[in-house]
Amino acid sequence: MAIPLFGEYTKIEGESYGWYPVSSPYLSQEKNVDAIQRIKRIDAKALEKHRKRFLRFFPKAFRDERYIEWERTYKWDAHKLWKELLSKEELERLIRGSQYAEVATRALQVESKTNFLFSFEKMALRDALKEPTGTRIFSHGIYDLLHARGSAKSKFVSWIMSVSELPRKKSRVLSWPIVTFFPFIAQPAKHIIMKPTAMKFAADALGYDLEYSSKPSYKPYANLLELADLVGEGISDLRPKDYHDLQTFLWVIGSAEYDRLGQEL
Repeated sequence: MAIPLFGEYTKIEGESYGWYPVSSPYLSQEKNVDAIQRIKRIDAKALEKHRKRFLRFFPKAFRDERYIEWERTYKWDAHKLWKELLSKEELERLIRGSQYAEVATRALQVESKTNFLFSFEKMALRDALKEPTGTRIFSHGIYDLLHARGSAKSKFVSWIMSVSELPRKKSRVLSWPIVTFFPFIAQPAKHIIMKPTAMKFAADALGYDLEYSSKPSYKPYANLLELADLVGEGISDLRPKDYHDLQTFLWVIGSAEYDRLGQEL
């Protein structure tokens, strides 16, 4: 199966998820140019192998009842809770009132509904958000990442700086999962989560160089988004909705959990 260049298809940001030709009227001219300039590929044979493996677990792909139960529902429920508790309008209201502790409390409530962060990461985040300085930095940082004007790169770099400035007690707060969790849950049409071990394994399996660094930075994150987009193009007939779905496809490739499950099938 031939995998098209990223420039032939790209992903629409917003509520209408899917992969469309770059000539789509939904895409701005700037996005068209950016998409056409991308030239990385992934290994078509490897993708076909992992597509078949994914369908062994979930025969109806992203609409499979097991997939929805195991992988989709808890992510989407967390997204809906974020929209309920920390929509753009609600974030603006809370920040205007300097209610930073309330922003942090609500964000941690959303995080508690998922299993993306390890226990030491959860503890580091909670410790950081007990401090008034931490709640203020977090509130302004996450708002700017999700809603401020500016390029994706400049906003993501600023967010990394915000997380790096959060108070630290024991474990470090600046980790890939903490940096990428909240945008992934808040805006799954735009953002993905970096779970390093699994994502590195998946990238290697697909012949793609993430240019990974253990210290969060924009380049590896942009590469992970591009990898997910390339996968989305290659499995577009399975109709992934957003980066929640594409992250799961990569997770099935890269996680030890699915290795164990595969042996039982």
